[in-house]
Order: sequence, then C-alpha cells, then structure tokens
Amino acid sequence: MTASAGIHSHIPVLLEEALAGLAIKPDGLYVDGTFGRGGHAAGLLQRLGRDGRLLALDKDPQAVQAGLEGLAADRRFMIERGSFSMLKRHVEGRGWLGKVDGVLLDLGMSSPQLDDPARGFSFLKDGPLDMRMDPDSGISAAAWLAQAAEDEIVEVLREYGEERYARRIARAIIAARAHTPITTTRQLAELVSAANPRWERDKHPATRSFQALRIFINHELDELDACLTQCIDVLAPGGRLAVISFHSLEDRLVKRFIRREARGIELPLDIPVTHAELHPRWRAVGKAVRASAAEVAANPRARSAVLRIAERLQ
Repeated sequence: MTASAGIHSHIPVLLEEALAGLAIKPDGLYVDGTFGRGGHAAGLLQRLGRDGRLLALDKDPQAVQAGLEGLAADRRFMIERGSFSMLKRHVEGRGWLGKVDGVLLDLGMSSPQLDDPARGFSFLKDGPLDMRMDPDSGISAAAWLAQAAEDEIVEVLREYGEERYARRIARAIIAARAHTPITTTRQLAELVSAANPRWERDKHPATRSFQALRIFINHELDELDACLTQCIDVLAPGGRLAVISFHSLEDRLVKRFIRREARGIELPLDIPVTHAELHPRWRAVGKAVRASAAEVAANPRARSAVLRIAERLQ
C-alpha cells in the first residue's frame, strides 16, 4: 500500500531520520500535526500496515485540500483542518487519547507557502503582506503594522527575530506608514533593507524581520508550547514525539520541554530521592539530528533544520 507520489511539490526535510526516530509500528496510530504538502505523511503511510492509521492536521486550507486530493483514497489516512495546538481535542474526538504511537511536527514552512506571492510570506517575491497560515482567521501582517506602536514592533522584532536593529526598523516603518500604507512584501523588504546598516553575509537583511512577523502573526511559539504539553496525554506509554525545528527559538522551546519532563517532579536538591521516584514522563531519544551535507546540497532549506525525538514513559 503506497501513498500518492505526486501529493507534494516540496522536499520533506529529514524524512528518513524522523520516521526512523518514530520507530513506526505497522498497526500503530499516528498524528502528523503539520501536514503541509504531505511529504512526511506519505513516507509514514508507506511504513504502516493495513491496520495502521494516520491523522493529519493543518490550519492552512490549501494544505488540507492537497491532502484530500492526494491521499483521501487511502482508508488509513484522515485529515482535519485545525492547529496542532488543538491536538488533544482532535485525538480525543477519535477515541485515541492515550493510545497514539507517534506525533510528528515539522515546524517549517512548506515550499508552496513560500513560493506563492499571494500568501505574503516571502521577501523575495512581491505580494500582499498577509503572512497568515490560516487566511480565514486572525489579523494580517499589513493590518497589524498599520496600527502597532513603535515599542510593540520593536518587541516583536527582537523577541521573535532576534533583530539587533529592531528600533531602527520600527522607526522606519512608523515614518513610512505616515505617508503610504505598507501593504506589500516588497514595500516592507525595501524598508527593512534600507534601515539595516549592516547586512549579514549570505542572508537577506529582511530575513529576521519577516520571520519575527510570521511567528507573531501566527502565534507559532504559543501554539507549539500548547501542543507539546498535550502530547503527554495524547501519546501511549512508549509513544514517540518527533519535532523538526528551523530556528533557535523553536528548537530551544522543544529542547527545554523534553529536558524538563525528563527530570520529573521538581524537588529541593537536598531531598534524597532516586531519579525514578521523581516520576519522569519523558526521555530524550538520542541527540539532536541535523541534515547531512548531501541533503543540504539537494535542499538548501534543510540547512537550519534540527530534529529532536522523545519518548513517553509509563
């Protein structure tokens, strides 16, 4: 039983490594919390037997449509529109709570999202400054920038983009919007580039600002934190979590979550208890995995990818 080869138009990152880390059971229950264009889902289905099941989630309606068109004929596959921050609700609705054998999260943008100027994610192509993964909810980047105070813009650029010139960029945005609304990706990219006094080598000067706005507009870190917490109840004992991150903020959040849950109950250091008595709920499986040189050469977007695997204990 094989998945459709033509479902996705982008190359899934760390595919073999993620699937190996999940230690897939042929008859297991799995959740792909970030379906995208189905690259990881298709690979997972190839490893499932007749009784295995895969539930995919995505809040991008175009991704859901791609899943319906490419994999709906496979009776082992189901897809629902929604954020992985609602993971527990989706799983509970199917009676899978505490029974899931693996959860996969690929936190990167899909190539179709980046390549479509109409979505407003890329500073390399001109289009409306939207940036919403779910275009039917929330506020667009253009709408937020039109009314945000200077200090708010600075905070977003610093917190989510680690942009050292956040104040200069924020002032440039405030000054520019007083004359002309900032409604396109090109306008914003040119503003940021002009306000940035020192361009990083091999990196577009708008990279950090666009990342920051995308994370903020889509509440990406809050949703990731909510999803990770829910995995404790969703996974069966021995079930595994595989998370592919693409920037330090995401990876740091995942790393700290796994480390915290692997320690167990927090007690004063002078209390004499064994590690087992702290009832840790997770264990890290191996070390962080990065894309090989060969994969990066074939797919440059894999360059910053980091995979972490964790397993739920009893």
